[in-house]
Amino acid sequence: MAQKEHRTIKITLPGGQKVEAVAWNTTPYQLAKQISSTLADTAVAAQVNGETYDLERPLETDSDLRFLTFDSTEGKAVFWHSSTHVLGAAAEQLLGAVLCRGPSTECGFYHDFFLGKERTLRGSELPVLERICQELTAAAQPFRRLEVSQDQLRQLFKDNPFKLRLIEEKVTGPTATVYGCGMLVDLCRGPHLRHTGQIGGLKLLTNSSSVWRSPGAPETVQRVSGISFPTAKELKAWEEWREEAELRDHRRIGKEQELFFFHELSPGSCFFLPRGTRVYNALVTFIRAEYTRRGFSEVKTPTLFSTKLWKVSGHWEHYQEDMFALQPPGPQRDHPTSHPTDTLALKPMNCPAHCLMFAHRPRSWRELPLRLADFGVLHRAEASGSLGGLTRLRCFQQDDAHIFCAPDQLEAEIRGCLDFLRSVYAVLGFSFRLALSTRPSGFLGEPCLWDQAEQVLQRALEEFGEPWDLNPGDGAFYGPKIDVRLHDALGRPHQCGTIQLDFQLPLRFDLQYKGQAGALERPVLIHRAVLGSVERMLGVLAESCGGKWPLWLSPFQVVVIPVGPEQEAYAREAQQGLRAAGLVCDLDADSTLTLSRRVRRAQLANYNFQFVVGQREQSKKTVNIRTRDNRRLGERDLTEAVRRLLELQNSRVPDAEEIF
Repeated sequence: MAQKEHRTIKITLPGGQKVEAVAWNTTPYQLAKQISSTLADTAVAAQVNGETYDLERPLETDSDLRFLTFDSTEGKAVFWHSSTHVLGAAAEQLLGAVLCRGPSTECGFYHDFFLGKERTLRGSELPVLERICQELTAAAQPFRRLEVSQDQLRQLFKDNPFKLRLIEEKVTGPTATVYGCGMLVDLCRGPHLRHTGQIGGLKLLTNSSSVWRSPGAPETVQRVSGISFPTAKELKAWEEWREEAELRDHRRIGKEQELFFFHELSPGSCFFLPRGTRVYNALVTFIRAEYTRRGFSEVKTPTLFSTKLWKVSGHWEHYQEDMFALQPPGPQRDHPTSHPTDTLALKPMNCPAHCLMFAHRPRSWRELPLRLADFGVLHRAEASGSLGGLTRLRCFQQDDAHIFCAPDQLEAEIRGCLDFLRSVYAVLGFSFRLALSTRPSGFLGEPCLWDQAEQVLQRALEEFGEPWDLNPGDGAFYGPKIDVRLHDALGRPHQCGTIQLDFQLPLRFDLQYKGQAGALERPVLIHRAVLGSVERMLGVLAESCGGKWPLWLSPFQVVVIPVGPEQEAYAREAQQGLRAAGLVCDLDADSTLTLSRRVRRAQLANYNFQFVVGQREQSKKTVNIRTRDNRRLGERDLTEAVRRLLELQNSRVPDAEEIF
């Protein structure tokens, strides 16, 4: 009880004002009400000495206090995490569900729950589940935080094997917290809203199957995703925004423009049609040009490796469930008693192969930094429920590169990686936000080495000049990293690029080079990608531009339209000239449609330019040019028009139609 003595403590409010409070009695919500009723109504949680905190949880010691609203990233995370508890309570009430996990995401929340081995959630049940969620929010049920012992946890969740597994994996101390809300009690770190009534608008979006990984056989669970807001008005605005986003869905654009398709006979893989391949290759060509300019060497490595490689790299221990493994043909098929051959696995990443490439002969300090780039095909055993268009595939390629450098070259290489990111995203029309993710609890290696590496990354970020955030404890187990979130034309975030330091692979593969003094030294490894998955980036770009591709990426650069049959031969000549120059060009000589109908059809198909040729143009070897937005650029010499298009394509401008 001495620890909970009601003594006077000092609280520093936003803006620097200091006030007195009573330990174990005064709550952040009470202080918010003293500042303003508006703040008290809009705050969703507090930050107390940098820790996210329930508004109704009493303060314990002298504190620096900040308030989080829904407008902040941290505030949204709390709001949506509370919403998933509402969804869990509704699933228990309606379906008798066994709850698994329910996190917030960047764009809402989801809850996984188990209905039995034979039972799935039907789409027709989603509206009923949503109505119960809305009833629970209307009831303004308070969230209650309680600290319990491990024995109490196991007793609380004795009938839920999923929670028992989480307790075994996640609860390392003598106690943990649970949160109550109505009839629901759930294992959770929190924090949460004061009550469910703060959720003014909630909508359930999708239901699908997912896989719960466990030491035994994986279980199929049901996943329901949703979105919520403080007011019904904000939910309505989001629904209008979502309608616009659905019109831009890359799967819809891919089908309409005949870019790609999917087939049940190759689940999780994409078939790129000629037009889609044109966009794909333009992206890869762009990155290859940057590689040449920036001193990267492109390599090719095998797709299939013995699992011995993945055991050396550590991936077999940490990543085995996400890899495709197979037993090769061998003598054991005919002679079961013979010595078994190695199990093989399709590579899910390129880094171990690049380590083999570094180690295949002695290396000198003069070769460093060695920058190896690889567009090799990767395979990952994603659960069927998580597959979605181009955003998550089982078979894909990355603009994957690894930099082997000396420790004193590290900072310059990180600056080069950041500049690479900025240059590419500027051309693609994306803004972005960086975050430094530091040493996690289960890190490998020496703390002093981590500290030094984090300082190098921080200095590079500060010098880079772009805003960045700190994500303490969110680094990979093998090294700190810089996460990159780009934002598309609709403001949606996407995790694509990354820059990661790795201390472990050089150790695991015993990578060495001869230093200037003649002694063997250990290189530092940088993993980096800018586009990330080329397939995913193509999907992001399709949605961002709404299918109106910039000229340099466009599969619809030019269509030549003859006024009448008499000009068809000249139109074909113009088409051949454009194609010979390396441009994408089609011909619309459909004499059953009027000229204006064909021009309109080309504009609706998003051809960047229409070259109309009539009798005058045929006699003068010219073309009459219009854009997809119906700007009339007038008559131009055909040769000059081709030259200008090539100039605009090669400079990768976003607005070729405006500056032609």
